[in-house]
Amino acid sequence: MTAICLVGIGKIAVDQHVPSINASDDWELAATVSRAGTVDGVQAFTDFDQMLSERPDIGVVSLCLPPVPRYEYAAKAIAAGRHVMLEKPPGATLAEVYALADMAKAAGVTLFTTWHSRMAEGVAPAKAWLADKQITGAHISWKEDVRRWHPGQDWVFAPGGMGVFDPGSNALSIITEILPMPIHLRSADLLFPSNCDTPIAAQMQWTKNVTGDFDWRQEGPQSWDITVETTQGTLNLHDGGARLLIDGEKVIGGPRAEYPALYARMAELVASGTSEVDLSPMLHVADALTLGKRIVVDPFHF
Repeated sequence: MTAICLVGIGKIAVDQHVPSINASDDWELAATVSRAGTVDGVQAFTDFDQMLSERPDIGVVSLCLPPVPRYEYAAKAIAAGRHVMLEKPPGATLAEVYALADMAKAAGVTLFTTWHSRMAEGVAPAKAWLADKQITGAHISWKEDVRRWHPGQDWVFAPGGMGVFDPGSNALSIITEILPMPIHLRSADLLFPSNCDTPIAAQMQWTKNVTGDFDWRQEGPQSWDITVETTQGTLNLHDGGARLLIDGEKVIGGPRAEYPALYARMAELVASGTSEVDLSPMLHVADALTLGKRIVVDPFHF
């Protein structure tokens, strides 16, 4: 088993990363770094530099911090010869992630920009079914309640927090994976609460008749759905890609095991001495923030 350090012990780390590491035969959770969060039975640090200094036996670092501070931690880990796994979105900017990729290559360590929704059970078979199809249109409907998934986390509405594109990047990671052709943004309406620096909702139009509706104000049932129309039938992905239907008939569906799959993939990358850096979802986020029309809406409060 390989020793790994988890940095940033918040909701996503507790809900997904810790159980996935503990259930894996590849990994031993040997340390954590967090200002306040800890994991029972695991050595806890509040200072990342101290962890790097005192635990040279830990060869892999998984970063679950918000995007803005992530670059600094990743750069330090790479400089110390550690392999690095980045929670999505992998950084606050495209340029900094490209810089990290260059650093990792020079240092001979693995860098993995994870996109957990691509690991949903229906994504790979959806990609395979669409590979030889003529696409006539597609629509993304990605709507959830920010209060449920990011309770009190003001950073999501601060510069670099990406707002609704934090969950929206999950949808973008799926659509860029399953479509057999590239798309690019034509227009977008971005809804900014009057007291926030990032959008709470977005409506987008891409080439190839692809549209998207992201909203962080959804109450009640949450919806993470993608529909792709083809000349040979309609494909639907529901539950964030966990459930696949073709022409209304269930093809696959089951429990979501995205994070265990990510850690299995990280083990493969480290073993083979390779990196996996894909920024295509972030390109669409950057395009939306560049091209989108800003529309001011009512203030938002947790």
